[in-house]
Amino acid sequence: MISGDTILFALMVVTCVNWARYFTALRTLIYIMREAHPLLYQQVDGGGFFTTHGNMTKQVRLFSYIKSKEYHHHHDEVFTSKCDRVRQLFILSSALLGVTLLSSFIV
Repeated sequence: MISGDTILFALMVVTCVNWARYFTALRTLIYIMREAHPLLYQQVDGGGFFTTHGNMTKQVRLFSYIKSKEYHHHHDEVFTSKCDRVRQLFILSSALLGVTLLSSFIV
């Protein structure tokens, strides 16, 4: 029989891997954004996005841009596909984090 600790550990590993995938996709989106959408790149402080002194309001600007799907009107297909990927990975990773936290309280 599989113990609850094993299931919880497996959920934690899957959650960590998906968060790593999300951050990697976000990094590539910001890199592509430099060429595809320079104004948004400046608005979200693309160069300092992942630094310790990153501006939180600028990071929220990118979150709201992706959440409201403003990228659908953009002409670059690579940029829109990366935005879709980041959005899907964020939803997946957040859901996995919720399930992992819920299961940690149950087990």
